[in-house]
Amino acid sequence: MFVFVCVRCGSKLTAPLSQVALPAHARQKYGNGLQLPVLMESGTFAVELEPWGPPWRRWEEIDPDEAAARGIYAPVHALSDGVSGAVVIAPGDTRGAVLIPEKRGGACCGFDGGDGPNMACAACSLPVASRIDDCSLWQAVWLAPNAVRRLPVEGADPGPLSWADLLAEGDGVPPSEPIPPWGEPFRASDRWHWSPQWVAAAGQALAHLLVASDGRAVAVPDGLTAKMFQRALDTLLPAGGPRRRAVLAGPGQPAHDGADILLVPSHPQTGKAWTPATPARLVPLPFGVWLRLVFPEPQLPVPSSGPIPDGVLRDDPPTPNVHDMFRIDWGVFQRTLARLPAVRAPWLRQIHDNLTQHMRTGLL
Repeated sequence: MFVFVCVRCGSKLTAPLSQVALPAHARQKYGNGLQLPVLMESGTFAVELEPWGPPWRRWEEIDPDEAAARGIYAPVHALSDGVSGAVVIAPGDTRGAVLIPEKRGGACCGFDGGDGPNMACAACSLPVASRIDDCSLWQAVWLAPNAVRRLPVEGADPGPLSWADLLAEGDGVPPSEPIPPWGEPFRASDRWHWSPQWVAAAGQALAHLLVASDGRAVAVPDGLTAKMFQRALDTLLPAGGPRRRAVLAGPGQPAHDGADILLVPSHPQTGKAWTPATPARLVPLPFGVWLRLVFPEPQLPVPSSGPIPDGVLRDDPPTPNVHDMFRIDWGVFQRTLARLPAVRAPWLRQIHDNLTQHMRTGLL
């Protein structure tokens, strides 16, 4: 475990934290005017390896060779010339830092970090972090990498959990959830949405699915997996000819001989994808999403009747259905695809460049 301290005065700025993988939805903007929850679990931190924050340069100002050296292989709106290695934590894990009210940025409802660090060390006033709490953004504190340093805490970390331990814990992410408007308390009448984590995970995975397809049509399993991917795959890939078959695979699952593509979990602590015994084309999914795809929550076709069984304190109603069509987070998709070297293939580059046109026509 680690704590982060101010580089100027050495004051402690965080509680003890363990490192985990950066979530797929870390930079996501979801909906309009919605109040998203906290990005990171308490007691954890993740590192953004790319530069982020001002100053920014538009794509037209960047040499393609420079972009490729930074791992960007297709046009993006802008690239940051800030410092890489920003550390994201839960707001409740901060210590000894205060807000700088005038550094609100161009936010709508709260702080968005657009003006750079908006939190300062309480001891020496050095700007050290950016508090993010604007509408439609994940609640987080991003520590500035050039303003903090990491110190180990005595006592060894237990290390990452095994796949068996993760399965036993069973921490799946529900596919839908109620999301209140920004600044308002949760109400039972709040509208249910597709989970922001699911739409971000779908955007990230779709980019890898397209690469694994080699430009051929792909079929995914029926059910939630098809709701996530099939419409987009049928729109973006050519019809006709034999389809590549993508299946869910991972720890505790039977072998899928003959499958062309495996949808596998990525480890929530290390970020590494599960790998089968034999080589295969892998498409990573966040573990919590993958778990709910493999083990979907059962839905009773009709309300149960009769007395409540012994030991059951209440009889919860089934999760409300989301009637909206599942829509992939295309921002996450483009961000992921632009960072895959395969996007330089003409057919994939065409998908990347024409995505806005597809969206305007309602095909996606």
